Amino acid sequence: MAVSNDLPRLGRKLEGVTDSAKLARFQDMPVKVLQIGEGNFLRGFFDWMIYESAARGLFEGSVAVTQPRRSGRHKLLNIREQDGLYTLLTRGIENGAAVEREVIIPVLSHMIDPYEEWTEFLALAEVPELDIVVSNTTEAGLAYEKTEYHEGTPVDSFPGKLTVFLHHRFLHFQGDPAKGFIHLPCELVEGNGDLLRSYVLMHSEDFGYSDEFRHWVINSNHFLNNLVDRIVTGTPSKSEIADIEERLGYKDSLINCAEPYHLWAIQGDSVLADKLPLAQAGLNVHFTDDLRPFQLRKVRILNGAHTLMTPLGILQGKRFVRETMEDSQLGEWVRTAVYEEITQALDLPQDQLHVYAGEVFDRFMNPYIDHRLQDIMLGSLSKFKVRLLPTMLEYYRKNDVLPKSIVTGFAALLRLYRAVKTEEGFKTVTYSGESILLKDNEAHLELLEKHWSELGQGQSLDCVIAQILAEEVIWGQDLSLLPGLTEIICESIREWEGEQV
Repeated sequence: MAVSNDLPRLGRKLEGVTDSAKLARFQDMPVKVLQIGEGNFLRGFFDWMIYESAARGLFEGSVAVTQPRRSGRHKLLNIREQDGLYTLLTRGIENGAAVEREVIIPVLSHMIDPYEEWTEFLALAEVPELDIVVSNTTEAGLAYEKTEYHEGTPVDSFPGKLTVFLHHRFLHFQGDPAKGFIHLPCELVEGNGDLLRSYVLMHSEDFGYSDEFRHWVINSNHFLNNLVDRIVTGTPSKSEIADIEERLGYKDSLINCAEPYHLWAIQGDSVLADKLPLAQAGLNVHFTDDLRPFQLRKVRILNGAHTLMTPLGILQGKRFVRETMEDSQLGEWVRTAVYEEITQALDLPQDQLHVYAGEVFDRFMNPYIDHRLQDIMLGSLSKFKVRLLPTMLEYYRKNDVLPKSIVTGFAALLRLYRAVKTEEGFKTVTYSGESILLKDNEAHLELLEKHWSELGQGQSLDCVIAQILAEEVIWGQDLSLLPGLTEIICESIREWEGEQV
């Protein structure tokens, strides 16, 4: 279906589509949030949550958004041109059933470019109702680089800008301890809140700020470590966008897409939830004193299942996660590994782990997301060491037997990494004859090539695998000492390739 060129653009005064009075009710609320990050993720995660809470009368505030980099100006201007409005499409599998929902998100009330509107940016610090700072500047943005601050000149880095912003607020409110912020850096870095606080303190030294200011930063601000989890894919494909806009009845250059699943685990006192009433709105948001259970189950179950399925899926010619899970044998193997081995090795409530695993499999089956196995394959050796090896060892410790499904995945990894060095880099060949470039630690690939090259030159498969497992530089320990591991791995490879190996 071709989209009409006459479709109007989304905005507050779009008659027949938007309720101007309703939208104004949200956007005219006092600014309670400074959002540093104009990109897809925060708009498909945090802003949606704020809207859900505000729509239920739980949160009475709007969001001022600013971009962390000069390159973000174009999108910020797009947001401004659409009066801070955009459409969020939620698409995927929820409780085993396909869902597709759409909503206009109306919580962005102020759009400020700090590089062009530095004075206006700092003036936000004077807003008494402002009490939350949320950011997503990517891992590269949450970094420290020693710099100087010249009055009236924008600071390039996110932590540097925030330091000046906080200092302006400190001076304006004369160090009032009640005027600090809740800081929620959503960058995917462990200890993200602690890191941001340390960078602010370091910049405060760079900029020559007072000890009193640093005391206020430490004691009147809450920098909260947190873990976010939601796949936000952004703008639909060009082949879809015309049909979607025709159905909506308007053009929207900021349409955003997200999966139904969402999780936000925040390490902080639950009393802070009163300022950010998201769980009260029925959202999967948890204030906790320990992030480790949330991090552990994500790494071991979601990331672990990805790392498990990828080598064998690639060897058998699969391209995507969903395609692998739809295969009757591979899908059943992955589910068995998760429900009977990975969850059993975790000392966490089993009922909660099984619920989470079910949510993970719904996400894997999302028909709107094509997650490439070769993207997951990047750095598979270190991923196995972090995501699956601890499960394998803990399962063995508890049961005195190796987890069969995980060891099968380990065997597939070692076979996939039968590396041969070429001019393009280290390559391997799948069972369908496809040549694939291996992207991993080069020193480790050198070792694997050396061991695999000895196969058939006086060395048996058992000897080659035992030598690979003994490489402590790869695995952090000598895995050849684990009873039965070499034999089971060799058995799997022989089953796939025949006795000739």
